[in-house]
Amino acid sequence: MTSEALRSRPFHQVDVFSDQPYRGNPLAVVVDAEGLSTGTMQHFANWTNLSETTFLMPPTDPLADYKVRIFTGSEEFPFAGHPTLGSAHTWLQAGGVPKADGVLVQECGAGLVRVKHDAGRLAFAAPPLTRFGPVDDSIRVQIAAGLRLPDEALLDASWLVNGPTWIGVLLGSAEQVLAIEPDFAAMGDLKVGVIGPHQTGTGVDFEVRTFIPGDAMVEDPVTGSFNAGAAQWLIGSGRAPEEYIAAQGTVLGRAGRVHITAEDGEIWVGGASATCIEGTVLL
Repeated sequence: MTSEALRSRPFHQVDVFSDQPYRGNPLAVVVDAEGLSTGTMQHFANWTNLSETTFLMPPTDPLADYKVRIFTGSEEFPFAGHPTLGSAHTWLQAGGVPKADGVLVQECGAGLVRVKHDAGRLAFAAPPLTRFGPVDDSIRVQIAAGLRLPDEALLDASWLVNGPTWIGVLLGSAEQVLAIEPDFAAMGDLKVGVIGPHQTGTGVDFEVRTFIPGDAMVEDPVTGSFNAGAAQWLIGSGRAPEEYIAAQGTVLGRAGRVHITAEDGEIWVGGASATCIEGTVLL
């Protein structure tokens, strides 16, 4: 922490990507973060011990409604999915009024991200992929070892970088995805998301799991950025319909649901958000 004078600031913890409280992905949000240093924000994000903590402040771009900075416990991200939806939900709940009817604009490290209401949920427009294409053979071998799967089980593997450096892996079925027992040591520093189709009639279309490197390798409960990249990849290649629902967090006891819609050449990534904790924090 720096020597900044402490003051009381509005603080929320929000559950994102589930309509069942406490079964999505939690997010800490400091509503009024103006004046905080980067070091203070990073220190506080480490202290919350959540996958991400966001800090809302006035925008610097005249087209934006608010600015957000997104931190994990160890680094700042230019963009992330569940922090985008949770931050937008919190900004609106705190009395924010978008400049344009029906769409709010978030300023973040990756640029401007539009967020809209979609069937009672918030949805963000998937940012463009900054790296996209097949991984090389050595990385594919490493991924297969990390997932403890034979190479032939990986139907495809592609870079899906939209801030986080995801690699997407397509398997043949949701059952294969759910059965993975990852070898985190073999996975090394790769950030891998795995997706496979469900059988019809299950209420969801795909199962997703994402594995994140770091001091302690973890499985993320629900991951908006990966789902955004995977949707662009799978819909663009004809492997997924233009509207589908992905389940995530199942093996962790969560009930994440990510709603994907392709509309007028854009991919929208939506999900429910609910405020679970509301109060103040000294920062």
